[in-house]
Amino acid sequence: MQNRIKSSYARCQMYMRTELKDKLSQPKLSLQLCMLALLFALIASGVIILFRLILLWLNHYTQTSELEFTEIIDDWRVLLPLFGALLIWLVARVGSKRYKRMGIAYVLHRVKLHYGKVPLQSAPGQFFQALFALATNFSVGREGPAIHLGAVSASVLAEKFNLPDNSVRIMCSSGIAAGIAATFNAPLAAVFFVFEVILREYKLHYFFPIMISAICGAVSSQLVFGNIHEYEQIGVIQIPLSQYPILAITGVLIGVTAALFNYSLLKVTATGQNWPLIYRLLLAGLITTIVGVFLPEALGSGDLAIERAISEHPGLMFLIALLIGKIIATIAALGLGIPGGIIGPLFGIGALIGAILAIITAAIFPSTDPYIGIYTIIGMTAMMGVCLGAPLAALIALLELTNNASMILPAMFVSIPAFLVAHQGFNSKSLLYKQLEIMGLGYKVSPVKQGLMKTGVRALMNTRFVIVRDNDELLLEVLKRAEGRSVLARNTFGDIQMLQLELQFTDDTTTLTRHSIEGLADTATLNEVYQILSKHRRGEVYIYQGHKDNIVGVISWAALQKEIRSGQV
Repeated sequence: MQNRIKSSYARCQMYMRTELKDKLSQPKLSLQLCMLALLFALIASGVIILFRLILLWLNHYTQTSELEFTEIIDDWRVLLPLFGALLIWLVARVGSKRYKRMGIAYVLHRVKLHYGKVPLQSAPGQFFQALFALATNFSVGREGPAIHLGAVSASVLAEKFNLPDNSVRIMCSSGIAAGIAATFNAPLAAVFFVFEVILREYKLHYFFPIMISAICGAVSSQLVFGNIHEYEQIGVIQIPLSQYPILAITGVLIGVTAALFNYSLLKVTATGQNWPLIYRLLLAGLITTIVGVFLPEALGSGDLAIERAISEHPGLMFLIALLIGKIIATIAALGLGIPGGIIGPLFGIGALIGAILAIITAAIFPSTDPYIGIYTIIGMTAMMGVCLGAPLAALIALLELTNNASMILPAMFVSIPAFLVAHQGFNSKSLLYKQLEIMGLGYKVSPVKQGLMKTGVRALMNTRFVIVRDNDELLLEVLKRAEGRSVLARNTFGDIQMLQLELQFTDDTTTLTRHSIEGLADTATLNEVYQILSKHRRGEVYIYQGHKDNIVGVISWAALQKEIRSGQV
């Protein structure tokens, strides 16, 4: 009796898993997908909050601030970047070389070509290397580790649940949204960043899981750190229409600066690709240390630079020097391989550019003086939007971080000329995708394959089939009685073969033919089916669940072609 109960329970579990897979294999919105996204987002948010808490504790002892030159020389923190470079190198040496890739560009590569499956083995390296980089005042941002760790957490859980690959991609994107929201308390910006930068497409069945995950990340952040808007202290007042011609000129100048920044960073990245890791890290540490000796505000993710940009009566020459130092420190850190994000430094650089342009403009047009705060925010928005090719995500991010909607119209007005100048005038593209090209990581997928990757094999497979033993007389009899169902046979070597009756035109007789077919796990997508069958543009593949002996369906080239032509792909 007990054995029958266990057997019934196992069958019930198998049925529930099968029903769930059938549902998730379809490119449609489902409650199950949203609930899974919420569960995975809780885990991803927990990882990011742990990272932030440790970093907050370390920064209490290590973060630089505004000091006099003589105080800087005597301060032990001046040597932190060199010490951090050695720690990062030691972590890289301990970890596997196979999993040394990390950061936003690497996650983009995995989302585009591998359904967002980010290896768990890459997480410890990202966690500790980024922690050391941020704690030792390198000019990198927090969103880099947030995106990587959020993607790892969600994608690994999705694979543990044995979800279809098309759903793993959605779960990975949801984990990224949760990570960004938990880092910046900006859920809407997290959603737009995922769609504009990571996925670069909008699908309704993606939207709700990603939005739920972003909400989860933001709520988790608020429960631990409070409902804080990081740049709320920046005084932003509504700017009159008379200032808009000056804003247009500001947009042109920011576009030029952003294009030059992208070019310089990519040049350093390409140059240092073949250098030994220890040399690159130590050089980055040395440059950061030298910059920090003279301009400690240029170090860190960008908060210190923003504080100086919005301070009362900042010196013009000092802001220009700080801008140069911040750019040098950022290019040295990110170009030479220090792990971390780019958004934080871009905010700092953009704030300095905006403040400098506002001071210069105020000297020529005194009426501009009250609007330095809005110029700072506009500089941050335009710099991030142009460099990453994500103007909408940048706009929403600054809207949430400042908690002030009066910046929307002027920021949009500046972003347009900045974008046109950088992308058309200087042919500057998204920094992240250019980094992928330099690192030799692919990201381009044809429209057909991209469409096929959204649908799991269980959504199309034909479950009407017959499996028989390898006996010619029996096979012929079964084939005649199959009534349109596919007939499979396992030969003496264990291979699966498809049986067919073919008409011979010479004597009008039918002959039993067989050909071997390949198998795919039921977590695969139609893209894998296409890769197998498109070689000869005919044939079939069988679908198995768990192990190859448990065949659950068949997909033919004709069925796949019909699906493609239907417009659903």
